[in-house]
Amino acid sequence: MSAQVDTVHRELHFEDHVFAYLTEEAPAPERWLAGTQAGYDKDRALYSEDVIGWLRETQPDAWDRLERLNKDNTDKRVLDALVRKLAAQPVGGTLEVLRQGFSVAGGGTLRMSRALPEDDRNETVTAQYAAHRLRVVRQLRYNPRREWSIDLVFFVNGLPVATWELKSDFTQSAEAAVRQYKRDRSPKAPGGGVEPLLAFRRGALVHFAVSTTQVMMCTHLRGEESLFLPFDRGNDGAAGNPPEPEGSERYPTAYLWEEIFRRDNLLRLIHRFFLFESKSVEDANGKRHRRETMFFPRYHQWQAVTRLDAAVREEGVGQRYLLEHSAGSGKTNTIAWLCHSLVRMHAPGGERLFSSIIVVTDRTVLD
Repeated sequence: MSAQVDTVHRELHFEDHVFAYLTEEAPAPERWLAGTQAGYDKDRALYSEDVIGWLRETQPDAWDRLERLNKDNTDKRVLDALVRKLAAQPVGGTLEVLRQGFSVAGGGTLRMSRALPEDDRNETVTAQYAAHRLRVVRQLRYNPRREWSIDLVFFVNGLPVATWELKSDFTQSAEAAVRQYKRDRSPKAPGGGVEPLLAFRRGALVHFAVSTTQVMMCTHLRGEESLFLPFDRGNDGAAGNPPEPEGSERYPTAYLWEEIFRRDNLLRLIHRFFLFESKSVEDANGKRHRRETMFFPRYHQWQAVTRLDAAVREEGVGQRYLLEHSAGSGKTNTIAWLCHSLVRMHAPGGERLFSSIIVVTDRTVLD
């Protein structure tokens, strides 16, 4: 067997393993729907049947009004309006649509997602949350004119939220997937324009380079300037991930598909952690321009916030906790995400657990 054939075989085995877990082996409520190439609209960069299915199921009154107005053209009108909102500047994009919805003439504002309810008092919100359609497509050919493909692409209610390129450490590392994103996954389409799936804000929110032992992630693809950050758990105080016990068939990076991409965790990341920042900055020549940044937590930031959240819910208010962080670990955002998490906490009866959050800090950038 040639080295190239062996590389493909090992990567395919890894992809088979991940896809099977997501769609078949995860606990039933956590399983992803298996998508197909035929279900993907390359021009719109949407899994259109899930967009329409979500809207019909969760907002039937608005959909009935739209059908009375648009007849057989309803699906097209809605999808076209959604695409316009996804591409809108300065307010638009996938994150904005998932959190705030989009408007269609005659139908008002249509929601495209729901945050996890803090309690179950609102039956409508609870039912809509349960109706989320999470779908994963493997080897997705995303370009309308070329046969380029991405190993795994993830959708929430038809909107792309993440892409993964997979590599087997028997043959290649996560760095090889990073190079693939930088060199072969350009948001610029051949002949001009953009690849909507890969375009910043307009397409998937985050891109993961995944090997059997390491994970890296990026929120803004821009060729060789793409910045990929580690998304590892750490290994006894060092970088990377701890190895699995000898004889184990579990991969060291299994936490990504078993934990981070669990239904509740991913939806919480979308509604509570992703942060889009747009601000005016001045370059070295004194010229001002707008800088846009999408923040996604690194693993240790997500872990710190979720562990404290769980501890407070179990142990109640009034406890003390210590988080140790190193320089450059993103403490400011961790503090901010924790504050937002605590202020949303409710007791079973619906009462807020915290009336206010006070932060004592010498970090002047914390706003």
